[in-house]
Amino acid sequence: MTNFNKSLHFEISERKILLRLMDLVFIGVALYGLSNVDTFDYFVINKENWTWVFVLGIYVSGFGTVFELYDLQKSSKLETVTTAIILTTSVTVLVFLLTPFFTPSLPDNRIQIIYFFLAILFTLFVWRVAYVNFISSPRFHKKVLLVGEISNIETILDAFKSADPNYKIVGFINCEIEKEDAIKFKGIPEYSPEEIHKTIEKEQISEIVVASYNSENITSNIYNDLIMLLEKGFPIKEYTQVYEDITYRVPVQFVGKDFYKYFPFSRNNKNKLYLAYRRMLDITLSIFGILMGCLFLPMVFIGNMMGNRGPLFYKQERVGKNGKPFFIYKFRTMVTDAEAGGAVWAKKNDTRITAFGGFLRTSRLDEIPQFINILRGDMSLIGPRPERPVFIEELSQVIPFYETRHIIKPGLTGWAQVKARYGSSIDDSLVKLQYDLYYIKHRSFFLDFNIIVKTLSTVIFLRGQ
Repeated sequence: MTNFNKSLHFEISERKILLRLMDLVFIGVALYGLSNVDTFDYFVINKENWTWVFVLGIYVSGFGTVFELYDLQKSSKLETVTTAIILTTSVTVLVFLLTPFFTPSLPDNRIQIIYFFLAILFTLFVWRVAYVNFISSPRFHKKVLLVGEISNIETILDAFKSADPNYKIVGFINCEIEKEDAIKFKGIPEYSPEEIHKTIEKEQISEIVVASYNSENITSNIYNDLIMLLEKGFPIKEYTQVYEDITYRVPVQFVGKDFYKYFPFSRNNKNKLYLAYRRMLDITLSIFGILMGCLFLPMVFIGNMMGNRGPLFYKQERVGKNGKPFFIYKFRTMVTDAEAGGAVWAKKNDTRITAFGGFLRTSRLDEIPQFINILRGDMSLIGPRPERPVFIEELSQVIPFYETRHIIKPGLTGWAQVKARYGSSIDDSLVKLQYDLYYIKHRSFFLDFNIIVKTLSTVIFLRGQ
């Protein structure tokens, strides 16, 4: 009988909650200790001043999200999380000082502000050092055994490794082992089907993931072992669901004839209250965006005359909801004859982009005219980015379910825009489609808010392309 001596680990949701909770606990303890020092009276924690603590917690959590303090990939390395700590602390303290209606009045002795800043900065840094060296260390990795076809294993490993550094596939059982022309994979240890119970005990496996595109490849012996483990309460999950939970993408390349199981699209796509809220948000923010664009217009106009030397605006046909074409508006960022030889994929470091156009793209200022499209109803604030008809015709022939992204309005920003790199190839388009379908499937008030916050991070760190 197999002894399920599983390794201790934290799930993704648990680590995210732990990071936020312990940030606030460490800061609270530090400020409570500081408030007991006679020379410090700016931030005194007691029952009369509980609103100060509440507001500070909101600021830390909010700005921490914007500056990616809770990104699990960044949080697992001290060199990447340090910048987020400094930015979060600096902006939090600055905004806290500038909102005296909700926070304490500025102290007469201004050096207390420095103490306040250093207390938050130091405690965040100490806690994150502890997280990197303890919680995010290999001792808390989730150890997984993969069961599936070897032809897919490298793609699976790459996806999980890039999504969650604590999700560790320690070995695999090859379902194709009985084939005469079976190939070999040396990236991780391979175990025979007869060793499944022994491997679980020896490697302290926490979970088995079945990644078989064709269920017929799973032999009766492997199937019986999996049933036996399942009956004993051992976690066994299907790959596509794990993939979606960890990467926040729908793996369309692994979806077969039972595709309808993978696309139970969110009920919010039919929810009238949600759709009404979305339209009101679109109208409100597009009006605000157009007004803000008017403020930037003189700068863009002068920059265009000096750096672009041509028309200020640019329009291009794109495909919208239900495949309906429309013209999208942007500030021009490329040379005037950029596509003299026909449609070409835009790519990173594209030589057709002008010097000033590069600035417009990285700052996302080139997108401002699209608020007109949002106000007209061609687009929404959030959704899949609208693509050109010529590229859609090409992509839909090689990527399954590509045109499914047209069941909702395209967006100015979206889940794919804040999670994936610029789409300059078919492979990039596949990754972006996976994110788009995840958004369509799970769209909600919370996911919309998450995208808006991550878009702010993209603008602040000049990641536009």
